[in-house]
Amino acid sequence: MEIQTVGVVGLGNMGLGMAATLARKGFRVLGYDLSETRGAPAEAAGVTFVPVLNDVLLRADALVFSLPYARDVEAVATAEGGLLTRGDRKVVVIDTSTSDPGTTRRLAARLAEAGHALLDAPVSGGPSGAAEGTLTMMVGGAEEDYALARPVLAAMSSRAPHVGPSGAGNIVKLVNNLLVAAHLVTTGEALRLSEAAGLSAEEAVAVVNTATGRSAISEVMVPRWVLSGTFDSGFAAGLMRKDVRLALELAAESGVDLPLSSHVAQIWQGSRETIPDSADFTRMADYRAGKESL
Repeated sequence: MEIQTVGVVGLGNMGLGMAATLARKGFRVLGYDLSETRGAPAEAAGVTFVPVLNDVLLRADALVFSLPYARDVEAVATAEGGLLTRGDRKVVVIDTSTSDPGTTRRLAARLAEAGHALLDAPVSGGPSGAAEGTLTMMVGGAEEDYALARPVLAAMSSRAPHVGPSGAGNIVKLVNNLLVAAHLVTTGEALRLSEAAGLSAEEAVAVVNTATGRSAISEVMVPRWVLSGTFDSGFAAGLMRKDVRLALELAAESGVDLPLSSHVAQIWQGSRETIPDSADFTRMADYRAGKESL
């Protein structure tokens, strides 16, 4: 079944970039957001802003959700008079949020009963990757649904592997973000040590990035957002706290003890006064800020 019209629900930092990319690559894109102030930038990017959610759910051939929490995804997918009432075609929902596998599997089953499909397809690459169509996506769901949605996934990403059945994409993303959360803490501490011992963070990270201690944090985030002091990656600390919490909940459900990760979670939770949920998450690697209380 050909996909010509894509509905994007959630036009925040990530959603608007994905919607604009899809429009630029030839799809007809309908966009919805709770805030009608997102209408003007959406229209400027070639996206048709639709102020009524069900108008998007009932008209799109495929849907992309960019929402903060699993409860938001479930509420939109099961909205009264919306997607569950459709019988004209199979609609694949591509959920790009970071969610828990249990919620995803339950919602996928409910959509399947109505003749539709859900792919858990969390993303990595930030707002710039969304705007440029270079995201990495980690896709869980049935193979036939992945094949149906492939043109949409390919338009939004440079890499979108099918990693397994429903929930598998969520698992990979939680593993990834647990590592990111830890790397931000350790990189910030390592650079603080370098500064205290007499070597600038800039000089230290330049060498680290040619050695085995490098990571995406030291190679990309520190030079772009930490050393510059801009801290404007577009991803909020509160969302990272949510992802770390979900990862540890998954560990508990799976019977796995993660002592170091548990301490990382405590550091993230304990930093709320100095790094509020609304702050950029890269502030966790700010080597200039003392974190003695953590």
